[in-house]
Amino acid sequence: MTEKTVLIVDDEAAIREMLSVALHMAGYQCLEAQDAQTAHALIVDHQPDIILLDWMMPGVSGIELARRLKRDPASVDIPIIMLTARSEEDNKIQGLEAGADDYITKPFSPRELVARLKAVLRRTASAGIDQPIEVEGLRLDPSSQRVSSGDRALDIGPTEFRLLQFFMTHPERAYSRSQLLDQVWGGNVYVEERTVDVHIRRLRLNLGVKHKHLVQTVRGTGYRFSTKV
Repeated sequence: MTEKTVLIVDDEAAIREMLSVALHMAGYQCLEAQDAQTAHALIVDHQPDIILLDWMMPGVSGIELARRLKRDPASVDIPIIMLTARSEEDNKIQGLEAGADDYITKPFSPRELVARLKAVLRRTASAGIDQPIEVEGLRLDPSSQRVSSGDRALDIGPTEFRLLQFFMTHPERAYSRSQLLDQVWGGNVYVEERTVDVHIRRLRLNLGVKHKHLVQTVRGTGYRFSTKV
């Protein structure tokens, strides 16, 4: 499971069910709302990680709900994917200007939806994370793409840098190889799971004796970044 929660907002029960099944199969948890009022209550109570929002709904439309959510400090950072049968360029621009992070035209395949959802989550997760992170003297600076140990700069390749950045921003949790592939390489890139092991070995080598213990093997699961033994 990704432990990411998706709020599906659509007035058609059949569409909500189809989306929920596809997302559950991809490892997501789902909440469902048939109108804007129910959606807003679920957002306040559960703070979903992303919202799939139908444009055409009775009462408050999806486009109006998107505008309201982007005006509210409590929901402004929750990414939104608009789902709509409207395919004209002006409609897409209107949806994006209302605050949507992506726009999918019906009909669409569940595979395309999941791929687009993963892309938006990756994009929004990395947005704004440019402050240096430091753990036990190991310092990663996203803006300059540099890693250092104390006063010594470490030579780390781009993939190992992304892997380390993900680990340092998601500490103390075990991730499987497939989860790391999704988060670091991207869900639409075909890479074998054993490639993760190769880059983990390189990362540990780059970190050296002082810090390699932070990247830990979790038997039967994958890897985690932890300061605990």
